Amino acid sequence: MAKKKKTTRSTGPKREIDSVDREILQLLERRAELAADSKQVIDDAATKAAKRNRGPLAAEAVSAVFREIVAACRTLTTSERIAYLGPEHTFSHIAAIEHFGAAADLVPVATIAAVFEEVEQGTAAFGIVPMENSTDGRVTDTLECFAKANVSICGELPLVIHHCLLGSGTRAQVQRVESKPQALSQCRNWLARHLPNAECHPMASTAEAAQTAAADPTVAAIASAQAAAQYGLSVLVANIEDNKDNVTRFAVIGREMAAKTGNDKTALMLEISHEPGALADAMAVFKRNRLNMTWIESFPVAGSRGRYLFFIEFVGHSTEARAKKAIAALEKKAQQLVVLGSYAHREPIG
Repeated sequence: MAKKKKTTRSTGPKREIDSVDREILQLLERRAELAADSKQVIDDAATKAAKRNRGPLAAEAVSAVFREIVAACRTLTTSERIAYLGPEHTFSHIAAIEHFGAAADLVPVATIAAVFEEVEQGTAAFGIVPMENSTDGRVTDTLECFAKANVSICGELPLVIHHCLLGSGTRAQVQRVESKPQALSQCRNWLARHLPNAECHPMASTAEAAQTAAADPTVAAIASAQAAAQYGLSVLVANIEDNKDNVTRFAVIGREMAAKTGNDKTALMLEISHEPGALADAMAVFKRNRLNMTWIESFPVAGSRGRYLFFIEFVGHSTEARAKKAIAALEKKAQQLVVLGSYAHREPIG
């Protein structure tokens, strides 16, 4: 009598999962074909998918999957390069991956100015640069480049920054802590309390600090958890940032502003006359047109004492009626006015 073939309870679910995986692959192939035929990439697919998600996967997980799908489809329609402030495994690199996906052609460059140059000269389709931090304020190098370069802000990415103390040895061995000046500043209270005898040494990047820590157990680096995995370091202490709502807002720059989505912001750069009440008169334009300002920074004009540029952001797209009316009114009051771009509002990620 033939023996019955043994089956396991998992056979059914395994077959069903395999069947679903085949369906997913077929749908991915179809999506890629449609993207290639239409020459269009739906950049907000990840955001839409996260909003439509009903579980059990977390919205962030769903968004990450769709972000990579969009990035892979983009390679079929264009060979766009994206420049970012390198090196790899820094927070700028993480921001670039969050916005464009790991499958995108991400190119690290040495300075913020170089990111602007790549975009302005057309050797990169887009760039991503830090614009402001909730702890340290504006990023001066970025504002200086906006004052000189002919580019548009076409996106934003507010990234929650979690700093970790990384090392190849133990925490007790640490004699020196290295990182970018901004990261050291954002963790200064923690360092003063927990490593008061350690020397703080600024480095060009968090990645460079991680490389040093990998070679010397007496050196710790302040960097991301991703950097720890890349350079074979241990996370000695996680999330040592003083401000737990530590967000760096990155600007995505290109040669054209983004289309209206219905949930947008617009950034302006203007210079007004240096006389009593001039700034108040300019700001009153936003109130009259019922436009909510979300950001304002003053920035001195290089080599011109007493002259200032104002960087202003408000809710709305520059093509909308109220925004157009306000911009026209500001142009009459300003010595110079540049619409830096309109872009979709995004909530902090991370």
